[in-house]
Amino acid sequence: MKAKQYLHDILKQAIEQLGLTLPETLVINLERPKTAAHGDFSTNIAMQLAGVARQAPRAIAEQIVGKINVDSDVITKIDIAGPGFINFTFGWGFYRRQLEQLLKLGEDFGKDTWGDGVKIQIEFVSANPTGPLNVVSARAATIGDVLVNLFNTVGYKASREYYINDAGRQIQLLGQSVSSRYMAFFHQDEPFPDEGYHGEYIIDLANEIAAEFGDKFVRTPIEERIAALAKIALDKMIASHQQIMQEYGVHFDKWFRESDLRKQNAHLEVLACLDEKKFTYRKDDAIWFRSSAFGDEKDRVLVTRDGNPTYFLIDIAYHKNKFDRGFEILYDLWGPDHHGYIPRMKAAMQALGYNANKFRVEIIQQVNLLRKGQVIKMSKRAGKIIEMREVIDEVGVDVARYFFVNRRMSSHLDFDIDLAKKQSDENPVYYLQYAHARICSIIRFADEKQIDLTSNVNYNLLKEAEELDLIKALLQFPDVVANCVKLFEPHLLPSYLHQLAGIFHSFYHHHRVVTDNKALTLARLALC
Repeated sequence: MKAKQYLHDILKQAIEQLGLTLPETLVINLERPKTAAHGDFSTNIAMQLAGVARQAPRAIAEQIVGKINVDSDVITKIDIAGPGFINFTFGWGFYRRQLEQLLKLGEDFGKDTWGDGVKIQIEFVSANPTGPLNVVSARAATIGDVLVNLFNTVGYKASREYYINDAGRQIQLLGQSVSSRYMAFFHQDEPFPDEGYHGEYIIDLANEIAAEFGDKFVRTPIEERIAALAKIALDKMIASHQQIMQEYGVHFDKWFRESDLRKQNAHLEVLACLDEKKFTYRKDDAIWFRSSAFGDEKDRVLVTRDGNPTYFLIDIAYHKNKFDRGFEILYDLWGPDHHGYIPRMKAAMQALGYNANKFRVEIIQQVNLLRKGQVIKMSKRAGKIIEMREVIDEVGVDVARYFFVNRRMSSHLDFDIDLAKKQSDENPVYYLQYAHARICSIIRFADEKQIDLTSNVNYNLLKEAEELDLIKALLQFPDVVANCVKLFEPHLLPSYLHQLAGIFHSFYHHHRVVTDNKALTLARLALC
C-alpha cells in the first residue's frame, strides 16, 4: 500500500460520493507538512474544488472528511486546518506493514515503472580530447551518471553518451603542439603554435610517442608529421578519458565520434534539409541559418566563406542523429560557458521539425577547489585547469562523487579538499559511512550471538518514537527518487541520505538493538 496512492484513492472516492466532478486538469496534491503536528500528509484539494462546488473551501473539506471511512489502525487522525487543508496522520499499523513490505522488496524498493520505457539519452562530459579531464568534467560525470541511474530506476530506458570532438582546428593545434615538443625531444627546433596547448601533459605525450616510435617522424615532412602525431595523441587522450571514466564508475553506452558524422556527410544532409525548408540564405559568401525566426537573438553561420562547416552545423547533425537512433527525449549537460549556445540549438531542432520540449539542456556550474580555505588556481600538470585525476587520487572516488552531486547543478560548487579528507562527522561522506558501518557492526554482533536473522519478525514490537521516525524516513525513499527525476535535481538524493543517517544515529543512541529480548532484537535488526 503506497501512502500517496491510498490517500489519492480515498479522496477521489469521497469527492465522487459528494457528486462533484474532478476537472481532467486537476491533480490531487499530497505534500508532507513541514511540521509533524500537521500529520504525515496534507492536501489542498478543497481549495482547488472551491470554484467547481461554489462553496467555501473549509465547508468542502468538512464534507470530504465526512465521506472518508478508513481503518483506524491505518489512519489515526484526519483534521482540517486553516482555510481548508486536510491533514492525515497514519498509524503504527500502517507503518509496520509498510516496513515489512519494504524488506520483502529488498533492492527493488524505490523502483517504479511510470517512466513507461521512454527512450532517453543523456549526453554529458563530452570534453575536448585535446587535454585532460578537469574538475567540471568530474562534476558532470557524477551528475550525468546518477541521473541515468535514477531515470532507469523509475522505468525509463536511459542511455549515457559521450561526444568526442575529434575533428577540426583544435585537433590540428593538438598535432602542432605535440609535434613541436616531439621535435624538441630530438633537439630539433620547431615553433610552438600561438594558440597551442600548454601544460606538462603535452610534453608527456610527446615523450611517450618518442619512446614508442623513436625518431620515426623526425624526417617526415612537417604536414605529414603533424597529422600523424595528431592522430596518435588524439587516440592516447581519448584512451586516457575512457580509462579515468572506467575508474570513476561511469560506463558510457556509447562514445560517439564527430569524425564519423563528417565521413557520413551527415552535416550536408542537414544543410539540404534546412535549405529545402527555406531556413537558410547566403550572405558574405557564407551560408546562414534563420535561427532568429525561432527566438534566437540573431541568425547563425552554418558554412563559412571558405566552404567549411561550422561547429554549429556539425552539432545540429549530431542531435538529428540522436533522434534518428530512436531516442525520444534528449538531455545535454553542458558547462557554464555554453549558456548562450542553447537558443540556437533549440532553434535548429525546431527547424528540423522536432518538438522543442524533447531537447533539453542543463548547465552545470563551475567548481572551485579549496585547500585551507583558499581557491586552488593552477594544476601541476595541465596548465590552467585542475585535473579530474588529481582530485580523485587525493580524496577517492566515493568522496568525489558524493561531493560533486551534493549541490544543485545550477549552483557553483566549492569543493573543500580538507573537509573531504576529514574522518569526522563534519564530513558528510564519513557521516553516511559511519551509519553504514554501525549497521554492519550490529549485524556482525548478532551473528556472533548466533541470532537467526531469517526468523519470523514481530513488527508489533516496534513502538518507540525513534523507531517510527526511522520507518517514516525510510519510506520517503521512493518519493525522493521520483522527485530527483521529475525536477532533474539529483542533489536531493544525498540530502535525503544525510537526513536518514542522522535519524539512524539518533535511533542507535536511544535504543540497544541486540538485547536479551530475542523477539525485540529481531524486529530492530530488521529495521537496521
